[in-house]
Order: sequence, then structure tokens, then C-alpha cells
Amino acid sequence: MRRLASFALSLIATATLLAPGLAALAAHGHWTYTGQTGPAFWGTIEEDYHTCAAGRTQSPIDIRGASVHASDVPALEFNYQPSMLKIIDNGHTIQVNYAPGSFMSVGGKRYELQQFHFHKPSEERVDGKSYDMVAHLVHKDADGKLAVVAVLLTKSDTPNSLIKALWDNLPKKKEVETPVDKVTINATDLLPASRAYYTFSGSLTTPPCSEGVTWFVLKSPTVMSADEIERFGKSYPMNARPVQPLNGREIKAGG
Repeated sequence: MRRLASFALSLIATATLLAPGLAALAAHGHWTYTGQTGPAFWGTIEEDYHTCAAGRTQSPIDIRGASVHASDVPALEFNYQPSMLKIIDNGHTIQVNYAPGSFMSVGGKRYELQQFHFHKPSEERVDGKSYDMVAHLVHKDADGKLAVVAVLLTKSDTPNSLIKALWDNLPKKKEVETPVDKVTINATDLLPASRAYYTFSGSLTTPPCSEGVTWFVLKSPTVMSADEIERFGKSYPMNARPVQPLNGREIKAGG
């Protein structure tokens, strides 16, 4: 009995020691792409993440032909300016924070480019097809509404000069923005020649999965080399949320 009592006290002591760490983990809303903190559990990790499970217009989606409505959608117009490279490994992806003054416009609305980041493989699918990677260019309008341009990335023998510049300057520490004074980039170099796109209402693809995000998925992919894909994979072998139910949403296409 004494041994049992001693063992019980030991368990209680261990739990007491662990509790602050577990509380801190919960407080920071720790999430990942695998296991019990993966996408299937995001909605339960933190109260603010409830939309990840309960939302009705979640992203990403599988863009299937039968769901796409051909329409006279307005053209996407990009006005991206060069920006000094500011890069961060935020623990979930490689992100580039962009200097003010670059924007895209569509249908009379102007959205300022805030940052872009990468997922492997692509989160968006087209007729069930997943691409090697995807770049998400995140924009915000004057009212704070978000619009994301998704550029599908596919393997080629041709290196991508912009992506090479990013990978050559990957931060050595996570969660610390690293300005690279001598390197200037232009997000235009990520865009394919064709601006044809699919558009739909969706959400952020990471917690808190906030909805009300307008998505523009460019139909034509941009190329990058196998080595460039492999280099990203060394840091993030898989950081893509599974596709979410369409729930009757309309997908428009044009361009």
C-alpha cells in the first residue's frame, strides 16, 4: 500500500510539474500538420480556432470542372514593385514580408500585398490534381478584407531565380524576421504569363481559419527546379491542409 501511495504521489508531482508546460502549449495554440495537433484537431486546440471545424467556407478546395461556372470575371491586374528581402521561417512555412506600395486590383478593388509564403504540396487541387508546391500571396484592402492569390508551382528543369534568391537566404533561426539588405526581389517573378484564374469565397488555410477571404487561383503554374522543391522539403516536407468541403460554393473562372 505504501508503494502504491508513493507511486500515486509521484504521478501527482509529475503532473504538477508538467501542467505549466501544457498550459503554455495551449495558451500559444500550438498546431502542426500531423498527429493530435494536426488539421483534424485544429478546431479543438483553442477557442479562437473553432472556425477550423465549424466553418462552412473553408479553404483549400478541390476545383472540379462540374463546379466551375464560366463567367465574364474582371481581369486581375498586378502592380508589384521591387522590395528588399525580408524573410522569416515562422515555424510553419517560409514567409516573405513585402514592402508597402505593391498591390493587385480586380473589379475596381485594390488589395495591397502584405506577404507571400509556400506550401508543399499545393493545398489547392484542380480536378483532383495536386501540384508540387504553391505560393500564397496575401493581400489586404482598405477595409481589412483579405484576398489571396495562389500560384501553383510545378517541377521543371529550369530553376526559378526568385525562389533561388529566397532559399539562398533562409534564416538560421525560426520566428525571427531576417532583412537581407543586399537582395531585392519582385513578386511579379512568381506569376505565370497567363492571368486566367478561378475565384471563390474561402478562408485562411491555417488557424484560426478565418472566413471571408477571397481566393484567386491562377490556372497556369509557375515552374521551379526539383532541387528548389527538395530544399524547401528539408525544412517542411509536408505543410498542406487537406481540401475542405465545397458546401455549395460557386467557383467562377475566366481570363
